[in-house]
This record gives sequence, structure tokens and C-alpha cells, in this order.
Amino acid sequence: MEEMLLSKPSLVPAFCWEEGKPCSGKKIISSLKAGENNLVCVTDGNSFLGSHIVKELLSRGHLVRVTVHNQVDFEDLKGLIKEEDMNKLESVVVAKMKDLDSLCDAFSGCHAVFHTSSFIDPHGISGYSEQMAFLETEGARNVIEACGRAAYRRRCIFTSSLLASIWTSSNVDSVIDESCWSSEEFCRENKLWHALGKMRAEKIAWRKSKEMKVKLVTVCPGLLIDSSSPHDHKETSFPYLKGGSIMLRQGLLALADVGKVAEAHVRVYEAMDNGAYGRYLCFERVVQRLDEAIQLENELKIQGLLSAGTSRIISEEIQSNLSNSKLNRLLFAAPHMSCNQ
Repeated sequence: MEEMLLSKPSLVPAFCWEEGKPCSGKKIISSLKAGENNLVCVTDGNSFLGSHIVKELLSRGHLVRVTVHNQVDFEDLKGLIKEEDMNKLESVVVAKMKDLDSLCDAFSGCHAVFHTSSFIDPHGISGYSEQMAFLETEGARNVIEACGRAAYRRRCIFTSSLLASIWTSSNVDSVIDESCWSSEEFCRENKLWHALGKMRAEKIAWRKSKEMKVKLVTVCPGLLIDSSSPHDHKETSFPYLKGGSIMLRQGLLALADVGKVAEAHVRVYEAMDNGAYGRYLCFERVVQRLDEAIQLENELKIQGLLSAGTSRIISEEIQSNLSNSKLNRLLFAAPHMSCNQ
């Protein structure tokens, strides 16, 4: 296998170019010694959440490597991250979730891997299908396998979803926290493919982490929003909001500011030596009134998706049994941020 040396990148970092195309399957030889500068890798750094995690890591002084799938993704990344931050990256490498060898190369020498589990088409063409749920699961298996094989320290901060916990047929009156899991049967019966993919991928990650002796934590955010540009992520909201009117009526429609979710990922990583463990549900607030749901519909330009048929049912504030107290305890133990701010 050919080798390439990755040094501190210029504006076009990280790609090995052959006839104008980035190539994967190249072994990465980092110019850093193992363990030096706490190098971390973020998969799918061109995704909505992934790009925010990259920026948060850089702002806190971490050395960051980013994986993308292809050249188009690299162009997306340059559009999401300003040139100054691009130049701070250790490298950007091509690594596909189905290619275990390329993932091993990408994770080589890393203290930790942030896997953002991004399988929604960022351009909103294909949404999320049953096939994507399968790909999500296989990708999670490969990421943990590669982390166990190649990372300098076997640590993974894994992005799951609140959807992995809320969809059952029997927990309407129970507190929903990190101990809860969505029902695979319920998700299949109701074609909740995004929830199915997130739930199965996270469960595979937990099983594989025990086998590979990878220290794993998972962050399970609600619907990602960006108040500064709500229309930009309209298409990626559709898969999450399948069954949204039911979530609204049951007090399960939780919103999570993408910047705060990214900060939560980094704070959890930084606390792994001091007791951070297991799963963390992450959200700012729960939509508990019909007018709030209509406002969200207007911001995302999805009129009627949440509120249709609910006006006669919802006459007062909706009660919610969602709990993110575990994450808040971790965040309040150190300064700066709470998911409830």
C-alpha cells in the first residue's frame, strides 16, 4: 500500500490527489508522535453537526483531523468552516464508513474519535430510508472496530439521537432518560427508519465497544436547530420529524441548538477521565404548546407537519417526561454551558 505524509495543511489539506481526484485507501503517516497534542478525528466533518463539533474542538485548542467521503464533501466542508479554521486542521482525509482499512488509517494516532453518524443526504434529495438504517448500523460497527484497532487511545464519542430512546408503545407515562430504548418492532411497524437506524447503530456500537475494549460515550440530541439560519437545515429535519405530531402530543418533541450540542460532545470527551460514561440525552427545551409547534413549522417551512389534526387535542401546555438531568449534572460541574441555557 502506498504511503503519504500528512503535515500541517494548507487550504487544501489532506487529500492525496491522483488525476485531480482524492483517493482513499492510503496509509496515513502522521508527522506527530503518538499521543502528542491529543489529536482527535471527526467523521463526516462536512455534516451539519460534524462541522460544529470541528469548530468547537478547534476553539478549545484541540488538534483535529476530519474525514469526508469524497471531493464533493470536501467542498461542502470548505463552505461550512472558514479558511482560518481550515488552516488549523491537522488534515482532512478520505474515509468511507464501509471501508474498514481507510477508517483504521484515518484513526491512526488519535486520542479519540467523534463519530457523527451522518447518513442523511445533506442536499435533501433522498431523506432517510430503511437502507440507510442498515448503512448506519454497519458504519457504526466499522467505526468502533477501527477505533479499537488503530486509535492511540481507544475512545469514541458517538452521536446517536433522542429518537433511539423515545419510540415505544408503552412508556407514555414513564420518565424517558438514558435507560430507555426505542422498540425495533415499533419502529419497523411505523416505518420510523431514522429512529431505527439511530437505535440499532448505537446498540451495535455498545456491543462492539465491549468486544474491542473501546471506551465509549454516546450523546443523544433532540431535533438539531440553528436559530441563526433555521432554513438551512430544513431538509435534514424531515427524517427526524416523521411522526412529529405524535411526538408533539406526547411531550417528546425536543429541540437542541446545534452549537450547544457540539459543545456538549466536546465537554463529555474532556470529562471522560473524570467520570463521564454511558449515554447522555441532550436537548434545550421541549415543545409544549401548539403555538410553539406552529412557529417551528414556519421556521422550517413545513406547515402542518406537526400541528395538523392536533388543535382539537391540545388545549393546554403539554406535559413532558423527558429528562436530560444526567448531562446537566456533568455540564454544571464545570463552567460555561448548560443544555437548558
